[in-house]
Amino acid sequence: MPIWIFRISTLVAFPFLTYNFLGRDWNSFWGGLLCGALVVAGEVLFKRMRLIKIMIGCTGFLIGLMLYTLISYGMQNFGGGIDAEVWNKYNQYVLIFLLVFGVLAALFKSRELEGLSYKGHHLKIADVTALVDGRIVDLCEINFLSGIIVLPVFVMDELNRMAASRDKLEQAKGRRGLDVATRLQELKEVEVRFTSKTPKGETLQEQIVKLARSLDAEVVTLDFTINKLATLKKVIALNVADLATALKPVILPGETMSLFVMKDGKEKDQGIGYLDDGTMVVVEEGRRHIGKRVEVAVSSIYQTSSGRMIFAKVK
Repeated sequence: MPIWIFRISTLVAFPFLTYNFLGRDWNSFWGGLLCGALVVAGEVLFKRMRLIKIMIGCTGFLIGLMLYTLISYGMQNFGGGIDAEVWNKYNQYVLIFLLVFGVLAALFKSRELEGLSYKGHHLKIADVTALVDGRIVDLCEINFLSGIIVLPVFVMDELNRMAASRDKLEQAKGRRGLDVATRLQELKEVEVRFTSKTPKGETLQEQIVKLARSLDAEVVTLDFTINKLATLKKVIALNVADLATALKPVILPGETMSLFVMKDGKEKDQGIGYLDDGTMVVVEEGRRHIGKRVEVAVSSIYQTSSGRMIFAKVK
């Protein structure tokens, strides 16, 4: 049954029942309509709010009720000259104020816990380098990264500082990081939440790792320093650069491939081409094929600290 039928039925049924069974007058009708509206509002609230928010709100409600009970007890026994009739006249307003204040104060305080109401590896903390790089959005779009992306406020402050910098390169990085954060919030594949929790640390990297450790969360980064700190603190670091390296296609000597020769190499008659992942291919006797796509056979592969280098010959 569509939810709107339930809502309309509730708004019609409550006034009908109260009008016919509690008294055929307008007070019964409007009272039933108000009860129906509260039921519908509660259904919408429970549907849109996370359970932790509802629990926090209920806690604030109970705290407000406890405060009213204490104040009421004090007024009745230690009124200090306050007329009992005055208290009986205004006590319901005090009750309403304390209940509303308790709920709102609890919900306002809970904003600091946003994204931190539970712990686990489904929480992914994005650092400055991951946001500036931007590939985190692609990983989320293809559901490679799932769970909740947590954006610490101190990371966003750092991006804002970079965006306001006079250095053009740093300014561009800061603006790109802020744009990526906005794009993450627009994605349907993941939830994005902010947290104002700021652990103590001498550096931004140390704060990120401490926050991840306190939440049992993972860190999405491209920062080598965070990688090392995370290893020491037994925190899982998801390095996007390491992922890109791991996903490079496996190529063995003797395999053939189609390659576009872009430019000449350092040695005589050499040509240079690139695979889709950016791996450089040195083609022997490939200079005369510059600007063309040719079939080449892999002769050898060298792994260096800066990446792979492939040597091939034109077939």
